[in-house]
Amino acid sequence: MGQPEKVATSLAGAVGEEISASLAPVDAELARRYPGDPGTRQPVHTVYVPGDAFAADTVRSWGDRALAALDEHAPDAASFAAVLGLTDDLAEPVYRRVRAKLEREPVEDLRIDFEDGYGNRPDAEEDAHAARAARLIAEAHADGTAPPYTGIRMKCMEAAVRDRGIRTLDIFLTGLLEAGGLPDGLVLTLPKVTYPEQVTAMARLLEAFERARGLADGRIGFEIQIETSQSILATDGTATVARMIQAAGGRATGLHYGTFDYSACLGVSAAHQASDHPAADHAKAVMQVAAAGTGVRVSDGSTNVLPVGPTAKVHDAWRLHYGLTRRALARAYYQGWDMHPGHIPTRYAAVFAFYREGFEQAAARLARYVNRAGGDVMDEPATAKALSGYLLRGLDCGALDIGEVARLTGLTRADLEGFSAPRRGDLTAATR
Repeated sequence: MGQPEKVATSLAGAVGEEISASLAPVDAELARRYPGDPGTRQPVHTVYVPGDAFAADTVRSWGDRALAALDEHAPDAASFAAVLGLTDDLAEPVYRRVRAKLEREPVEDLRIDFEDGYGNRPDAEEDAHAARAARLIAEAHADGTAPPYTGIRMKCMEAAVRDRGIRTLDIFLTGLLEAGGLPDGLVLTLPKVTYPEQVTAMARLLEAFERARGLADGRIGFEIQIETSQSILATDGTATVARMIQAAGGRATGLHYGTFDYSACLGVSAAHQASDHPAADHAKAVMQVAAAGTGVRVSDGSTNVLPVGPTAKVHDAWRLHYGLTRRALARAYYQGWDMHPGHIPTRYAAVFAFYREGFEQAAARLARYVNRAGGDVMDEPATAKALSGYLLRGLDCGALDIGEVARLTGLTRADLEGFSAPRRGDLTAATR
């Protein structure tokens, strides 16, 4: 080896210290506002069930009805693949995994609806349904039949229904506590938000509940449903949704796009209200940018074309739903709504096909990055983070198995989580 390279500098150490001191408030603000993804599982869908229709067997009933739809309209892998255009190498593994998912965990996220899907009822009736919802969810968690995520959609913070929404939320949360405590995976949805102040009010409401019941500060979070034009663009031209995330005071967990209310708000005719309409694309793009890095996740909307009736009609609806789901996944909207049990087979088919068809390439790229083996793509730490996130989402939903991931990457799940969780520059250090 030759002589060590001579290193010379011109700046005094005090310069760097002064700059660091001047940027300390910015560092703190950056960490507070952009903590990064929480690293927890994100459900691939949310199923909405009206509060009066929710029952102890709802989740199992949806799974059984979805399986029955497959038995009737696509009884084997070949027929299902023909409907959706799956390649031969994907047909059998996707179909097998879809059926297994419907038997094991048909619903990943259940929202009991006390808003549009429920309507306005006498107070005593809604009180009873809210109390029953809490009891049934508590029982499902106790016996191990609850989906990974459960909760309610309350009425919004507008004046006409505000008091009713607050009371329903109070009854529901109180019922859960009386039955043993708030379960893991509890999710609350606040609909039809137009002003950040409504988000602030929701945060204050939950803070008051936590104090009243002696819960840890910040224990309860909530989703913000984006269903109005005002939630995207304020009168002063600013992006309202970005202000809403901050108004939640760290309690916002998701932004859910409401396909039909938002479309109607913009005057889109009923025949063209869909999640791939240009108006929908614009709204979701703004949501996505506003949420990036904040730890708040974005969910796509739904289709109201139901897979019911003759087989040809069911197949048409399946193709539509599958195509919309694949389109959303490619745009990094990893969650959506499902309105009918017949949507679940194509939800999982789309999700499983998405992760399985890109699995080997993603695994190989991540392995090359870890081993610094080079290749035809030069990946950076941010891409390695995205690759590990892709594999983790595939594992969480059941599209992939840890054994096959480990075989192609040489990594454990803990290794993948180590790549996925760090922020800014940490990945490079982690692979040295």
